[in-house]
Amino acid sequence: MPRVRDVVSLLAINPNTVLKAYRELEHKGLVAGRPGQGTFVEATLGEVALPELTTLRRSLLGWLATADAAGLDEDAMVALFTSTVRDFREHRAGSTVRRGAVGQTEGVA
Repeated sequence: MPRVRDVVSLLAINPNTVLKAYRELEHKGLVAGRPGQGTFVEATLGEVALPELTTLRRSLLGWLATADAAGLDEDAMVALFTSTVRDFREHRAGSTVRRGAVGQTEGVA
């Protein structure tokens, strides 16, 4: 992986942000830091059994069982899931815009 210094200069972001991101990648087992050598990729998301993914998968399987019991076929499940993801993204994008606007207003006085 690129050195923290290189990422900071390339993206013009705070070094602490980059260090925090690298630490999180190490915590997840995706990279490993080697003193004096750098940070190296150890695994990809497909190779790591992240606890979050396991929990989400279990939850999704429960939802699918409920949808099946309600009589939805595979196409209906996919359509419902897809439309819900779209609504979620639109709502999240709208919330971000509103929060930004409120924050700007609060800073003016």
